[in-house]
Amino acid sequence: MSRRLARETALKVLYQIDMTGEISEMDKNIEYWAGEFNLPEKHQPFTKQLIEGTLSKKEEIDHMIGQNAHEWALDRMSVVDRNLMRLASYEMLYLRNTPQRVSLNEAIELAKKFGGDDSAKFINGILDNLMTQEEKEWIKQGKKKG
Repeated sequence: MSRRLARETALKVLYQIDMTGEISEMDKNIEYWAGEFNLPEKHQPFTKQLIEGTLSKKEEIDHMIGQNAHEWALDRMSVVDRNLMRLASYEMLYLRNTPQRVSLNEAIELAKKFGGDDSAKFINGILDNLMTQEEKEWIKQGKKKG
């Protein structure tokens, strides 16, 4: 449950950055939202890793989301959906310590909590496509999963 709280905290901070364009206060924002969610201090580094990683890979992630969000431009998506997909995509594609299916399921649960009525289905469809593409890439390269 604490990793979910870490993801919720990361989502809130990414949302805030997306809305304001302000990155310089990220550490203060993490501290604030971690307090709001009662996130244990030991999980705050994971939150920061998710945020920094998502922001560092944002262009690549946005491109992949855009390729899979047929007829939906990122700027037309809700801010919650867009940032939740960015966050989950980063975790699925760049962090190897969490199974992709877990990251996908966590994103769906967060979409149900913070998104609109259709957010969970919308996010599931796009992230499932990303997961499939990533899996195909691993197979094509002859690498073993895990």
